[in-house]
Amino acid sequence: MTMLEPSFQQAMEIAAGWLKQWDDEEISDEVMADRVGELVASRDGARGFFVVSLAGDSALMDRLPEALIHKLQEAGEEVVDLTARNLAMSAAMTVHHRANGDEDQASGSERVNTRCTELLRQLESQRVKERLETLLEAAAHNRGEDVSFLERWGYNADQKAAIHAAIEAVAD
Repeated sequence: MTMLEPSFQQAMEIAAGWLKQWDDEEISDEVMADRVGELVASRDGARGFFVVSLAGDSALMDRLPEALIHKLQEAGEEVVDLTARNLAMSAAMTVHHRANGDEDQASGSERVNTRCTELLRQLESQRVKERLETLLEAAAHNRGEDVSFLERWGYNADQKAAIHAAIEAVAD
Protein backbone atom coordinates (compact mmCIF):
# COMPACT_ATOMS: atom_id res chain seq x y z
CA MET A 1 0.00 0.00 0.00
CA THR A 2 1.52 3.28 -1.08
CA MET A 3 -0.02 6.43 0.29
CA LEU A 4 0.48 10.12 0.13
CA GLU A 5 1.54 11.76 3.36
CA PRO A 6 -1.56 11.77 5.56
CA SER A 7 -2.55 14.66 7.77
CA PHE A 8 -2.35 14.13 11.53
CA GLN A 9 -6.12 13.57 11.67
CA GLN A 10 -6.06 11.13 8.75
CA ALA A 11 -3.16 9.24 10.32
CA MET A 12 -5.09 8.84 13.57
CA GLU A 13 -8.10 7.48 11.68
CA ILE A 14 -5.95 5.14 9.57
CA ALA A 15 -4.08 3.86 12.62
CA ALA A 16 -7.29 3.29 14.58
CA GLY A 17 -8.69 1.16 11.76
CA TRP A 18 -5.52 -0.89 11.50
CA LEU A 19 -5.31 -1.39 15.26
CA LYS A 20 -8.87 -2.72 15.29
CA GLN A 21 -8.04 -5.12 12.46
CA TRP A 22 -4.92 -6.28 14.29
CA ASP A 23 -6.76 -6.70 17.61
CA ASP A 24 -9.48 -8.69 15.80
CA GLU A 25 -6.72 -10.86 14.24
CA GLU A 26 -7.76 -9.83 10.73
CA ILE A 27 -4.19 -8.82 9.88
CA SER A 28 -0.89 -10.36 10.97
CA ASP A 29 1.93 -8.76 12.92
CA GLU A 30 3.90 -8.53 9.67
CA VAL A 31 1.11 -6.80 7.73
CA MET A 32 0.55 -4.39 10.61
CA ALA A 33 4.27 -3.68 10.79
CA ASP A 34 4.49 -2.96 7.05
CA ARG A 35 1.54 -0.57 7.24
CA VAL A 36 2.91 1.20 10.30
CA GLY A 37 6.31 1.46 8.61
CA GLU A 38 4.72 3.42 5.77
CA LEU A 39 2.64 5.58 8.10
CA VAL A 40 5.55 6.60 10.35
CA ALA A 41 7.61 7.67 7.34
CA SER A 42 6.05 11.14 7.71
CA ARG A 43 5.98 13.28 10.87
CA ASP A 44 2.18 13.65 10.89
CA GLY A 45 1.78 9.96 10.11
CA ALA A 46 4.03 9.03 13.01
CA ARG A 47 2.30 11.50 15.35
CA GLY A 48 -1.11 10.11 14.44
CA PHE A 49 0.01 6.52 14.88
CA PHE A 50 1.55 7.16 18.28
CA VAL A 51 -1.41 9.16 19.62
CA VAL A 52 -3.76 6.29 18.85
CA SER A 53 -1.47 3.35 19.63
CA LEU A 54 0.08 4.67 22.85
CA ALA A 55 -3.10 6.04 24.43
CA GLY A 56 -5.65 3.58 23.04
CA ASP A 57 -6.90 0.22 24.20
CA SER A 58 -5.15 -1.87 21.56
CA ALA A 59 -2.58 -4.31 22.94
CA LEU A 60 -0.16 -3.66 20.05
CA MET A 61 2.16 -1.40 22.03
CA ASP A 62 2.04 -3.76 25.01
CA ARG A 63 3.02 -6.78 22.91
CA LEU A 64 5.45 -4.97 20.57
CA PRO A 65 5.72 -7.68 17.89
CA GLU A 66 9.23 -8.17 16.53
CA ALA A 67 8.17 -7.14 13.01
CA LEU A 68 6.82 -3.84 14.37
CA ILE A 69 9.98 -3.16 16.37
CA HIS A 70 12.02 -3.71 13.22
CA LYS A 71 9.93 -1.19 11.21
CA LEU A 72 10.06 1.38 14.01
CA GLN A 73 13.83 0.95 14.26
CA GLU A 74 14.10 1.49 10.50
CA ALA A 75 12.09 4.71 10.80
CA GLY A 76 14.96 6.06 12.90
CA GLU A 77 15.34 9.37 14.63
CA GLU A 78 11.77 10.59 14.12
CA VAL A 79 10.32 7.63 16.02
CA VAL A 80 12.88 8.02 18.81
CA ASP A 81 12.07 11.74 19.09
CA LEU A 82 8.30 11.25 19.21
CA THR A 83 8.57 8.40 21.69
CA ALA A 84 10.84 10.46 23.96
CA ARG A 85 8.42 13.39 23.81
CA ASN A 86 5.49 11.09 24.60
CA LEU A 87 7.49 9.68 27.53
CA ALA A 88 7.96 13.21 28.89
CA MET A 89 4.38 14.33 28.30
CA SER A 90 2.86 11.22 29.85
CA ALA A 91 5.09 11.48 32.94
CA ALA A 92 4.15 15.14 33.38
CA MET A 93 0.45 14.49 32.82
CA THR A 94 0.42 11.68 35.39
CA VAL A 95 1.54 14.25 37.98
CA HIS A 96 -1.02 16.80 36.72
CA HIS A 97 -3.94 14.36 36.84
CA ARG A 98 -3.01 13.08 40.31
CA ALA A 99 -2.75 16.66 41.60
CA ASN A 100 -6.28 17.23 40.30
CA GLY A 101 -7.61 14.00 41.82
CA ASP A 102 -8.29 12.36 38.44
CA GLU A 103 -7.01 8.82 38.97
CA ASP A 104 -8.54 7.47 35.73
CA GLN A 105 -6.66 9.99 33.61
CA ALA A 106 -3.51 9.44 35.69
CA SER A 107 -3.75 5.69 35.02
CA GLY A 108 -4.09 6.35 31.30
CA SER A 109 -1.01 8.57 31.34
CA GLU A 110 0.90 5.90 33.26
CA ARG A 111 -0.03 3.34 30.60
CA VAL A 112 1.32 5.64 27.87
CA ASN A 113 4.48 6.14 29.93
CA THR A 114 5.02 2.39 30.36
CA ARG A 115 4.50 1.80 26.65
CA CYS A 116 6.99 4.56 25.77
CA THR A 117 9.54 3.15 28.22
CA GLU A 118 9.28 -0.33 26.73
CA LEU A 119 9.45 0.95 23.16
CA LEU A 120 12.49 3.13 23.86
CA ARG A 121 14.26 0.07 25.28
CA GLN A 122 13.74 -1.66 21.91
CA LEU A 123 14.83 1.17 19.61
CA GLU A 124 18.41 1.91 18.52
CA SER A 125 20.22 2.42 21.82
CA GLN A 126 22.65 5.18 20.82
CA ARG A 127 19.87 7.31 19.31
CA VAL A 128 17.70 6.76 22.38
CA LYS A 129 20.58 7.61 24.74
CA GLU A 130 21.37 10.86 22.90
CA ARG A 131 17.71 11.90 22.68
CA LEU A 132 17.03 11.20 26.35
CA GLU A 133 20.20 13.02 27.43
CA THR A 134 18.96 16.12 25.58
CA LEU A 135 15.56 15.83 27.24
CA LEU A 136 17.13 15.25 30.65
CA GLU A 137 19.33 18.33 30.26
CA ALA A 138 16.19 20.43 29.83
CA ALA A 139 14.13 18.74 32.56
CA ALA A 140 16.88 18.61 35.19
CA HIS A 141 18.98 21.68 34.38
CA ASN A 142 16.76 23.92 32.22
CA ARG A 143 19.37 23.85 29.44
CA GLY A 144 19.45 22.74 25.85
CA GLU A 145 17.18 22.43 22.88
CA ASP A 146 14.24 20.83 24.75
CA VAL A 147 13.73 23.77 27.12
CA SER A 148 11.26 25.35 24.68
CA PHE A 149 9.36 22.04 24.41
CA LEU A 150 8.97 21.86 28.21
CA GLU A 151 8.13 25.57 28.49
CA ARG A 152 5.49 25.34 25.74
CA TRP A 153 3.59 22.86 27.91
CA GLY A 154 4.20 24.86 31.09
CA TYR A 155 5.52 21.96 33.15
CA ASN A 156 6.21 22.73 36.80
CA ALA A 157 9.05 21.43 38.99
CA ASP A 158 7.12 18.31 40.06
CA GLN A 159 6.34 17.47 36.45
CA LYS A 160 9.97 17.99 35.41
CA ALA A 161 11.04 15.71 38.27
CA ALA A 162 8.64 13.07 36.95
CA ILE A 163 10.12 13.47 33.46
CA HIS A 164 13.59 13.04 34.96
CA ALA A 165 12.46 9.85 36.75
CA ALA A 166 10.83 8.53 33.56
CA ILE A 167 14.05 9.06 31.61
CA GLU A 168 16.05 7.27 34.30
CA ALA A 169 13.54 4.37 34.24
CA VAL A 170 14.28 3.68 30.57
CA ALA A 171 17.82 2.66 31.55
CA ASP A 172 16.66 0.39 34.41
